[in-house]
Amino acid sequence: MYPEYMSESLEKVTQSRNKRFELAKSGKPIYPPMNAEEREDVLNKFHPDYKVESRRKVRIGPNKGESLTTEVTDMLESHSRITSKLFDLTSPDYETDILIIGGGGAGCAAAIIAQQQGVKSIIATKLRLGDANSMMSQGGMQAAVTPQDPPTKHYLDAIGGGHFDNKPELVRALTEDGPDVAKWLEELGVVWDKADDGTLQVLHGGGTSRKRMLSCRDYTGAIILRTLMDEIRNHPEEITILEFMPIIELLLDHKGQCAGGVLYNLETEEYFTVKAKATMIATGGYGRLHIRGFDTTNHYGATGDGLVMAYKAGAKLMYMDSVQYHPTGSVFPEQIAGFLITEKIRGAGGQPLNKDGEIFVFPREPRDVESSAFIRECLERNNGIQTPSGRVGVWLDSPLIEMLHGEGYINKQFPAMHRQFIRYGIDITQEPMLVYPSLHYQNGGIEINEKTETNIPGLFVAGEASGGVHGRNRLMGNSVLDYNVFGRRTGKYASEYATKAKIGTLSLEHVDKYEKELKDARIKTKRVSPILLPYYTPEDVRKRQLTACYEGTLR
Repeated sequence: MYPEYMSESLEKVTQSRNKRFELAKSGKPIYPPMNAEEREDVLNKFHPDYKVESRRKVRIGPNKGESLTTEVTDMLESHSRITSKLFDLTSPDYETDILIIGGGGAGCAAAIIAQQQGVKSIIATKLRLGDANSMMSQGGMQAAVTPQDPPTKHYLDAIGGGHFDNKPELVRALTEDGPDVAKWLEELGVVWDKADDGTLQVLHGGGTSRKRMLSCRDYTGAIILRTLMDEIRNHPEEITILEFMPIIELLLDHKGQCAGGVLYNLETEEYFTVKAKATMIATGGYGRLHIRGFDTTNHYGATGDGLVMAYKAGAKLMYMDSVQYHPTGSVFPEQIAGFLITEKIRGAGGQPLNKDGEIFVFPREPRDVESSAFIRECLERNNGIQTPSGRVGVWLDSPLIEMLHGEGYINKQFPAMHRQFIRYGIDITQEPMLVYPSLHYQNGGIEINEKTETNIPGLFVAGEASGGVHGRNRLMGNSVLDYNVFGRRTGKYASEYATKAKIGTLSLEHVDKYEKELKDARIKTKRVSPILLPYYTPEDVRKRQLTACYEGTLR
C-alpha cells in the first residue's frame, strides 16, 4: 500500500481522471507530441547521456581515443582473469562447429537454425539456459504484419527513433525479416494475442507511426524464450548446453580467426577450453553496471561480458556512448525498484502524471525523450513524488485503462503486472503506479554487418551485444525482433562459415598483448573483466569482511 503522505497526490490523480478520460474518448490530444526542437532541448538538458561526466575517452584498444560511457571505459580498461601461460591449448576440452556464448533469445534462435542445417553447437551460458533479458521483456515484438503497414514504414520509424545513426543495412534486415520471424515463432508454438476475428492483435508503441506491436499478454519474452528453449531441448545430439559456465576470453588462431573460448565453471572454479570453427557472442547487455547510478530492469548476469571479450580480441565497438533508460521503471514498492513496467501500458492509454495529477508529456514519445521529460518533471520542476527511501517518481495512471477499454482489461492484457503489484497491496486497476526511468538497454555494442559478422573472421554477434541496429535509441519491441532476426541470421551464416573453416594453432596471445597495452598506457587499476556477476556488498560491510578474514574470525 502507498504511504499515507502520498494520499493528497493520489486524490488529485483521481479528481483529474474523469476529465482526462473524456478527452481521451473524444480523440482530442490531451498533451501534444513534441516537435523536433523540443525533443532536442529536453534530451540535451536532462538525458543522462548528455552530461559531461557521463563519458570519458578509452585509452587502449580498437576504439582508442573515443569518448564512451564512463562505466564502459572502466570495464574495458581492466585486467583479464587469465594469462596464456595457464593453458595448454594443444588439447582442448571441447570441440564443436559453433560456440554460442549466451543462453538467451539470440543464442537459442541461432542454435535452432544451425541444427536445421546439420551443424552442431555448444551453448555456454553464465547462469541457466534462459536466464536472460530476453525472458524478461513484456510488451511485445514489432513486425509489419498488417496490410496498411509495409516494412518500409517500420524501417522509417526505426531509423527516426535511432536519431538516424542506425546502420541502414541492419535496419533493412530487421524490418524486412520481421513478418517471417512472426510466422516462424508461431509455427514453433508462440501463441500471439488475437483479435475477435482471429487476426493478429497489433498495438501502438512509443515512436511508431502504425500499430505493429505483437504480444502474448505481458509475458511476451517469457513465451517466446520458453518456446525456443523447448525446441533446443528437443535436439540434445546437436545442441550441447553448458550451464553456469561462462566464456571469459575468446580464443584466436595463428591466422587471426576466432577459434572458440575459455570456459570458467562457476561452481568448481575450473577452467576449460572450447575449440570452435565459428563463435557467436550473444551475451546481452550491461544493465548491472548501473550506469550513472540508475536502477536497472536487467537480469542478474547482465554485465557486458561479450563486449570486453570481443574488444580484447580486436573487435570494434560502436555507439558505446549511448544508454537507454526505460521511462517506466518501478520506484515503489522499493523491493522491486527498477522493475520494468511495460510501455504497452502507455500504448493502452495509461498516462504519466505529476504530483498534482497533471499530464506533462505525450505518453508515447520515443523512450529517450519520454525519460528525459520524466527527469525534468522530477528534478527541475520539483513535481515528482518522493518515496520513503528518497527515490522520486511520477504516477502512471493505469486505472484510466480500465475506463477506456472496460472492466477486466488489465487482468486480461497485463496479468503479470497486476500480480506483481497486488503482492504489495497495490491494485493497479484502482491505483496508479509510481515510476521513474530505469537503466534498460545498451544501444551500442560490437559492430556487425547484415550477416552478423564482425571484423574478426569467425566471430559473429547478435542481440543486445551488437551495435548499429538501433542507432542511439531503440523503439519498443524492436529488441525482441532484433534477437530473433539476427539470431536466425547468425545460425545461417555461422553454419556456412563453419562448414568451410580451417582452424589453425590456438592462441591466447591477444590477452597478453592487451595486458601490455594497459601497462604501456600507464593504466593502474585493480579491476578485472569480464565482471561475470555484480557485487552489491556495501563498502563498509566489505571492509568488515576483509578485516574479519585477516583476523581469522570469519568462517
